[in-house]
Amino acid sequence: MTTGRRPPFARIVLATAIGALAASYASADIGQPAAVMFKPISFNDAQVRHGRELYDARCAACHGADLSGTASRPLKGRTFMGRWGGGGSSLGALFKYIRDTMPPGGAGSLSPDEISALMALVLSENGLKPSGEVLSSDYRTLQTLRLPYTGDTSGGLSLTATLPPWPQAPNPAATLSPVTDAMLQAPADGDWLSWRRTLDGHGFSPLAEVDRTNVRGLRLAWSFNLAAGPNAATPLVHDGVIFVYSNRDQVDALNAATGDVLWTYKRALPAASSGLPMRVKRNMALYGERLYLATGDNQMVALDVKTGEVAWESATGPASGGPLVVNGTVIEGLFRGERMPQQASVSSEPAAHDPAKVKCVTCGGYGRILGLSATDGKPSWSFNAVPQAGEPGTQSWNDIPFEQRSGASVWTTGYYDPTLDLVFIGTGNTYNTAPLAKPIGKRGTTNDALYTDTTLALKPETGKLAWYYQHQTNDQWDLDWAYERMIIDLPAKGKTTRTVVTAGKMAIIDALNAATGKYLFSLDAGLQNVVTAIDPVTGRKTVNAALVPGEGKTATVCPAQNGAKNWIPGSYDPHSTTLFLPLNAACMVMEPVDPGEMSPLSSGVRWSVAPRPDSDGRYGRVQAFDLVTRKTRWIATQRAPMTSGVLATAGGLVFAGGLDRVFSAYDSQDGKLLWSMKLGDVPTGAPISFAVDGRQYIAVVAGYGTMLSGGYLPLVPEIAVPTTPSSSIYVFELTR
Repeated sequence: MTTGRRPPFARIVLATAIGALAASYASADIGQPAAVMFKPISFNDAQVRHGRELYDARCAACHGADLSGTASRPLKGRTFMGRWGGGGSSLGALFKYIRDTMPPGGAGSLSPDEISALMALVLSENGLKPSGEVLSSDYRTLQTLRLPYTGDTSGGLSLTATLPPWPQAPNPAATLSPVTDAMLQAPADGDWLSWRRTLDGHGFSPLAEVDRTNVRGLRLAWSFNLAAGPNAATPLVHDGVIFVYSNRDQVDALNAATGDVLWTYKRALPAASSGLPMRVKRNMALYGERLYLATGDNQMVALDVKTGEVAWESATGPASGGPLVVNGTVIEGLFRGERMPQQASVSSEPAAHDPAKVKCVTCGGYGRILGLSATDGKPSWSFNAVPQAGEPGTQSWNDIPFEQRSGASVWTTGYYDPTLDLVFIGTGNTYNTAPLAKPIGKRGTTNDALYTDTTLALKPETGKLAWYYQHQTNDQWDLDWAYERMIIDLPAKGKTTRTVVTAGKMAIIDALNAATGKYLFSLDAGLQNVVTAIDPVTGRKTVNAALVPGEGKTATVCPAQNGAKNWIPGSYDPHSTTLFLPLNAACMVMEPVDPGEMSPLSSGVRWSVAPRPDSDGRYGRVQAFDLVTRKTRWIATQRAPMTSGVLATAGGLVFAGGLDRVFSAYDSQDGKLLWSMKLGDVPTGAPISFAVDGRQYIAVVAGYGTMLSGGYLPLVPEIAVPTTPSSSIYVFELTR
């Protein structure tokens, strides 16, 4: 359950004969309390005994044998009652909380009867007496019951006592203001309304209470256990409410200052999807009075931000990134569109080393981008990231049949420029690489494979393509360009130009004219050996032919398949024109597969991560680029690979986290390490900053198990990673 300080009302010492107060959130001036009659709560001794058996086996390790709390919060006494007692929360809310979040790593494993038995034990330990009746395991029935405040549990309490109301904190979710297009384009300084805070993708916080002079005073304000499992979520914050996504499609709305639960949504995934790998989500979207999210069963769901109730849901397709909402249109990128991965294995025939005859286990399916109505979820348009018959770009696929074309998946969200009225979205590589390796020479046909590794500029209302730019043609290495597209005003040829800035896995940064897609310039972080030259006019990249996989050869390619850059986003400080990127310095050995083995690409190779030839054993880094001088300003390196995104703030700080569970703050001017904190799990989301009542907070989600967080483990065997799934959000503030 939540950890951290309690609001002042939970620390009030009551001097009453019965030692408790009770009531609802809603009624009455506290100065003239209204009488409240509690409905009797019934449970029996058998339930308490059953609850004790379950508790000792499933709960005691965290909450203590006597429920007084060890690694987690106590389940009895004033602290527990301050949260759940006094009539402010129903027993149904407690039931739902246990069902959806407990135990860590096993949420959903307790049956309704088991949850009721555990609740009976908790009620007994908090001074309530068994009555012989069974405590219901029906959620709706439990919603009608309120737990009286029993203080320090030093005695019993009559369940029919008439008591003055227990004062409860205001529920900030109840007063959330609607999120407008204007707010998304220029959010309040204390809000974090979209994935990178603003629709231009900068990921920069204008808050400056926490700065380079006082950051050493950061301490944990509160933390909250999320649904256990891999987690790459970036929270959203609005009007004092923080929304965070976690494993198996659970959303928690929390009081952003205290971590108290306001509501929880947990999607009941159908049995057919329960065996599928969990798709970690990057982000959600706020718009109007709704929260939009993509789910594991291929739906777009709109939730009421005040209650968590479903407003609508609409079938889409598999998504990893989250939605963007522009002028009433929900825009979502998909991977593998309507065709799911093939389950073929590599042929065991001797000809298997012929790239054209090697089957691909991940081939099949293509990226798509959808537009849906924010009002009711009805689809309004669809864009195919792999052109279909009759669409422009079909001639770029080396004349291979459409059913063999794959990739151009969309892994992260889009970005929006209201002046140009364009949405910018990036795509990934192709999976069916062998048929594209060499051009067939047919007139009018190329092997570029549009729109893989491309920036797409679309009209949000119609999905019409305004322009595109392909950063890497014929990607044979799975080195995507599918990540953030920052919209930045930069000097170019003597005048300020609105640009789209993006980096692919090779950590080459490309800048494009946002209005036209015309290439402007590139920066290379120096961590790749694939590209040997970049045309200064077109930006077209020349590759080292010796590193193209196939023909039975082994090659060392830099970076590794997980990329020097990956989906964990960078941050841009507009005041210093500095781009901060989380990078990892490693390579991969690509070697032919043996007959009968399975290959991740149809080129018939497998890869394994390896150190760079010049490696000093420090794999993770934050690298700062000045986009005006087009030079690296500084590099901060560490042994642990980077696993979180980067947050830059107006306080002159850059926050990021690594595989060693350490979350750190650097000086944005020179990269000097100023502060660090060891977390209970690996930080895997993108950090954010927000403010409540003028007080600044820094937050990050942790949850080991994403592809990126585990991809570099062979290089750092001494770094211990969690063996039991967990996930939490950590929120920091300055020491008062």
